[in-house]
Amino acid sequence: MSALASLAEVGFDLTTLTTGELESRSPIDGRVLARLPRISRAQYDATVARSAEAFQAWRAVPAPRRGELVRLFGEAVRHHKPALAELITLEVGKIGSEAAGEVQEVIDICDFAVGLSRQLYGLTIASERKHHHMLERWQPLGPVGIITAFNFPMAVWCWNAALALVCGDTVLWKPSEKTPLTALALHRVLESVIANFADAPVGLSALLHGDRPVGEWLAEDTRLPLISATGSTRMGRDVGVKVAGRFGRTLLELGGNNAMIVSPTAAEDLAVRAITFAAAGTAGQRCTTLRRLYVHDSRYDAIMTRLKRAYGSLRVGSPQGADTLVGPLVDAAAFEAMQTALAAAKAAGGIVHHGERVHVAGLDGGYYVRPALVELAGPIEVSLKETFAPILYVFRYSTIEEAIAANNAVTQGLSSSLITQNLSEAELFLSAEGSDCGIANINIGPSGAEIGGAFGGEKETGGGRESGSDAWKAYMRRQTQTVNYSATLPLAQGVKFDIE
Repeated sequence: MSALASLAEVGFDLTTLTTGELESRSPIDGRVLARLPRISRAQYDATVARSAEAFQAWRAVPAPRRGELVRLFGEAVRHHKPALAELITLEVGKIGSEAAGEVQEVIDICDFAVGLSRQLYGLTIASERKHHHMLERWQPLGPVGIITAFNFPMAVWCWNAALALVCGDTVLWKPSEKTPLTALALHRVLESVIANFADAPVGLSALLHGDRPVGEWLAEDTRLPLISATGSTRMGRDVGVKVAGRFGRTLLELGGNNAMIVSPTAAEDLAVRAITFAAAGTAGQRCTTLRRLYVHDSRYDAIMTRLKRAYGSLRVGSPQGADTLVGPLVDAAAFEAMQTALAAAKAAGGIVHHGERVHVAGLDGGYYVRPALVELAGPIEVSLKETFAPILYVFRYSTIEEAIAANNAVTQGLSSSLITQNLSEAELFLSAEGSDCGIANINIGPSGAEIGGAFGGEKETGGGRESGSDAWKAYMRRQTQTVNYSATLPLAQGVKFDIE
């Protein structure tokens, strides 16, 4: 029996989702899983109005009580974890362990947010005036618009929503049009918790199914002080300009073109495993996927020999198979983009290993590929861009300074890593003279970030930070407060302004 049956408890039934303009297609075999209606402009406006009204009530609920709602949601997700993971596999094509890992991220960020609900700390600041004190407090911000991508259809929304909810905000979620089912199922779980939570107002969280116009409505809506958007750099540039034009805030998580450096002292087994998972995991469809590899001259031949062997033996197939490591690309467009990039690399003199389509019996509608290795003498146009597919460009280097410069010589700045046993090299890579990315790792790959650290990057990656650390501050407004507990009115900076 399918694990999806458990979702009937929250009113999610795949067999009833048969009408609407949005098609959900499974990357496994290309079949239509369901059809859902798009939200109309009138429905959108009414939903945002409810969200704005709900904010008036939710901001007054004590933060630990708001945390209790998120705690209950996390428990409900635990209960439905197998079903939610199965749905991710069906709609995104992730292998079972990666799908379950994504649902675990939802649970983990809920746990983090519950603790945070008692730690929304401000400051007490010394005043220069007698009988005065100053405070810095963080206040709820307002309704938050969240736009998510297909590749992490549950976790990234919850990175935002769990924090926003404990911070006193209401949330409006526009998921990728490629993954409406996963969004609907997870949101139904939240709605079931909200329905039984006395302090939760109507309109606390809303789901907005649609495509590009819905994202544009969110970006242009002055009722929404913050828009958090995950996707391509092109999308982020459009959203950023629209939101800035109305003096709103953005939290942007955009493209990545992540690199790894393998030094002369690298542990070879560790390096090969880290490279292979980071470059081929999720069929190369992570924003933190490894896309550029710099191997020291002294280790290049040995590392490449092992990588070619590893890539040739990767088990490509249905993500529902127990031994599969690489599932399908999300759709035909992703496959075509990969083949175009490989053709460009070959035309520029690159040596291409693998990258071909793999036939999987009975699944002809799916786009399965063997991850590709491309050996290059130096950077070329296509290697400086992000192709959302499992292509790894491999280069030689001679000095650590040369490799760090190459790591930084792209317009994106999300994640990076160095494999080394040399302490001086590691510290240089982590210093101000090292990686210019938002994430820098030693002896692990660039992918697989934990929720405890702030996630995000620099340059065309957008500059946003989600999830852990003090990322919660993005969902609140800072207020400086001064209290005079005397009967006189001394002015700051010694200003005199005496009146009769």
